[in-house]
Amino acid sequence: MSGGFAVFIIGWIVLMIVLMAIGGFFMFRKFLKRMPKEDGKSTMDWEEYYVEQTVHMWSDEQKELLEELVAPVPELFRDVAKQKIAGRIGQVALERRSSQMTEDIIIEGYILATPKRDHKFLIKKLQEKQIDITPYQPLFDR
Repeated sequence: MSGGFAVFIIGWIVLMIVLMAIGGFFMFRKFLKRMPKEDGKSTMDWEEYYVEQTVHMWSDEQKELLEELVAPVPELFRDVAKQKIAGRIGQVALERRSSQMTEDIIIEGYILATPKRDHKFLIKKLQEKQIDITPYQPLFDR
């Protein structure tokens, strides 16, 4: 066996191990989200519940706003991100006992559902749409 071929085989083995580890990491995270909590429902069960309870509240305009907000997420993960964010928005709407989805609820739910590093994009998007961010400042600071 030549030296170049041995390096190729070792490189291929390392690449496969790395790719399997990355895939395993994401599968394990999904597994943990499906694990039931103390109340008998998992995180994903609650997300689905909130989406189902509030699906009738969404107008086409509000769905488009949600699409715009999740646009920077890579397409591969966009559906998962949209489900998580829509679940959190639904939770906020139900906690407020709202009969319809509002821009305020969507923005608050988005802030609560996303990590701090994603808030820069939201602030930029809200400024583009000329929406005042001062009412949401305490949520950004948490």
